[in-house]
Amino acid sequence: MADPAQPQPSSEQNQPSFQIEKVYVKDLSLEIPHAPQVFVQQVQPQLEIQIHTNAAQFSEGYYECSVTATVTAKAGERTLFLAEVAQAGIFSVRNVPAQELDPLLGIGCPTILFPYLRESISDLVTRGGFPPVLLNPVSFEALYMQRQQQGAAQRPAESKIELAR
Repeated sequence: MADPAQPQPSSEQNQPSFQIEKVYVKDLSLEIPHAPQVFVQQVQPQLEIQIHTNAAQFSEGYYECSVTATVTAKAGERTLFLAEVAQAGIFSVRNVPAQELDPLLGIGCPTILFPYLRESISDLVTRGGFPPVLLNPVSFEALYMQRQQQGAAQRPAESKIELAR
C-alpha cells in the first residue's frame, strides 16, 4: 500500500513549474551621431521611450522572453543619442495550462526582466557620457489587458508601448 504522505511520482510530473534559467543582454546599442559637439551644448533633451515585449518557445518546455527599450534623446530635430537594449531571459515552463501560459509570458516574464533592462539602459547612457536615464516602472499587466482588448491584432506574446518625457 502506498504511503499517503509520499506524493505519487506521476502527480509530481504533472505539477506546473516555472523557473528562470538565464537572464542576459541579447542586444545592446548606443549611437551618438553628433559627437563630440553634443557634449559642449547645454540643452535639455526630449526623451522618447519605446518598450517592446516578445516571447517564443524555442524548445520543449523552454521559452525566450525579451523586453526591448529604445530611448531617443533629441534637442529639437537633432538626435543627441539613441540607446537600445534587448534584455532577455530563458524560462522553463512545464505543465502550465494553456489559458495561463500567455499571461505568464506576457506579464510575469517581462516583469522579471524589467529591472535588468532598466539598469542596462541607465548604465549604457551613462557610459556614453550622458546623465542616466531611469525608466519609469511599467505595468505589464495593464499592457497585457490593453492588448487583450485590442483583440488579435498582434501576436499574443508580443506588445509595444511608446512613452514620451
